[in-house]
Amino acid sequence: MLLAGDIGGTKTDLAIFSNEAGPHAPLAQAEVHSADYPSLQALAREFLTKVNTSVDRACFGVPGPVIDGRVKTTNLPWMMDEHSLAKELNLRSVHLMNDLEAIAEAIPILRDRDVRGLNAGRPAPKGAIAVIAPGTGLGESFLTWNESRYVAHGSEGGHADFAPTDERQIGLIRHMLKRFDHVSVEHVCSGIGIPHIYEYLRDIEHIPETPKVAQSIASAKDPTAAIIASATNPENPSGLCAATVDTFISILASEAANLALKVLATGGVYLAGGIPRRILGVLQRPRFMESFKRKGRFSDLMERIPIYVVVARAALVGAAAHGLERFETELP
Repeated sequence: MLLAGDIGGTKTDLAIFSNEAGPHAPLAQAEVHSADYPSLQALAREFLTKVNTSVDRACFGVPGPVIDGRVKTTNLPWMMDEHSLAKELNLRSVHLMNDLEAIAEAIPILRDRDVRGLNAGRPAPKGAIAVIAPGTGLGESFLTWNESRYVAHGSEGGHADFAPTDERQIGLIRHMLKRFDHVSVEHVCSGIGIPHIYEYLRDIEHIPETPKVAQSIASAKDPTAAIIASATNPENPSGLCAATVDTFISILASEAANLALKVLATGGVYLAGGIPRRILGVLQRPRFMESFKRKGRFSDLMERIPIYVVVARAALVGAAAHGLERFETELP
């Protein structure tokens, strides 16, 4: 029996899995707000007490680089260590992996209902696959073929420099550089970044906002969710919020294409994380593909790359799949 988790800056998914049922069929599952807990130990201990199920191993996808079994999470004030977690949770072993590596682990075993297509493209058999996931932060990973299976690789590409591609984005980075010494892609392409875009368009470009929408965003516990909701309101969409989401999509498409070029992702690009699921309908409009293909003489290559939105909780599936495979070999 395996405890698997997707540890996010906003929410955490935990579930119990068995080899017999597999990574798509959790035996018990819960979603909680990460910030409500002082540590992963406290969160996992509460979950295990509630489900009253005996487990002896765990595998967690965590935000941040895992080095020698330890990680200081990004967007959460938690320090995690495999040995300490195993001891405090009374488990035989614990494995920590980068959350985007966990998502990448899930890609080869996703079912048809777990994805939505944005571009059919013409995939190359055994070609590399790119994964980009805007959630609270921005994660990136990729997979390569090793002659028998796909191998997942983590990265911290979301913290690379933001490269503007048009006049609006040039204005945005100028504005951001007054606030930050380093403007990463995550600063403008994530749950953290969407309010930055909104504030720039409101304060610098002076796109107007109705008092009602402005108040709802200012008072929202999650301003990003409020901005997206106002942008996609079918009855009365906010012009400022719609411009914010449109700018976000252009930045996301450009960065997804950058990652695809860097790893030569002829096997496909997968958009994961919470935000693409929320704005699926907007992503299916021409804007995303127009920005994705804008790579000069490589535009034809970009057009042939398949693009999918992952609508399943891929990080949890990937952590479970990796954990079940890893710990099966450890069983006596």
